[in-house]
Amino acid sequence: MQRRPNFTRGPRRIHEPEHRINDRIRAPKVRVVGERIESDVYPIQEALRMAEEAGLDLVEISPNADPPVCRIVDYNKFLYEKKKREKEIKARSAKSEVKEIRFTPNTDDHDFDFKSRHAEKFLKDGNKVKAYVQFRGRAIVFKDRGELLLLKFAERLAEFGQLESMPKMEGKRMLAIFAPKTIKKK
Repeated sequence: MQRRPNFTRGPRRIHEPEHRINDRIRAPKVRVVGERIESDVYPIQEALRMAEEAGLDLVEISPNADPPVCRIVDYNKFLYEKKKREKEIKARSAKSEVKEIRFTPNTDDHDFDFKSRHAEKFLKDGNKVKAYVQFRGRAIVFKDRGELLLLKFAERLAEFGQLESMPKMEGKRMLAIFAPKTIKKK
């Protein structure tokens, strides 16, 4: 009978709470805050006794303060509300993207209008727009057409966004970037 190798996943890690609670608080005196509690500096034993009488936990919320700030609260509820606040903040933060719009030196007026409307919508939503003219083959001799096209595009979008820099060549592309004037709050 063959023996199987003994694979271990390494030492077991004990999950440490992110805040010190109850007996883990090491400071001799703490500032206690909480609902229906007079905010003041108390010796750690008295603060623990107050939390026990309320049937809640003493949670160290600001360990670097002098003296450390502790709150009398249900620890699981405290963690839940903290996670909920962080999720809300993340959802509210602006998520700006860069949308690309491509032209050729011979872009027709109808296509130009169609792409301009899309760019206006992108800028209204708070996204940046990167417009570029792609030169293929011998079309590179029409650089002036590409520049005029991008400047016309900038004029068309002046109400919704501003041109960050004048059109410039990068390889076989001439590009311009537009930033929204006001970022829409969602």
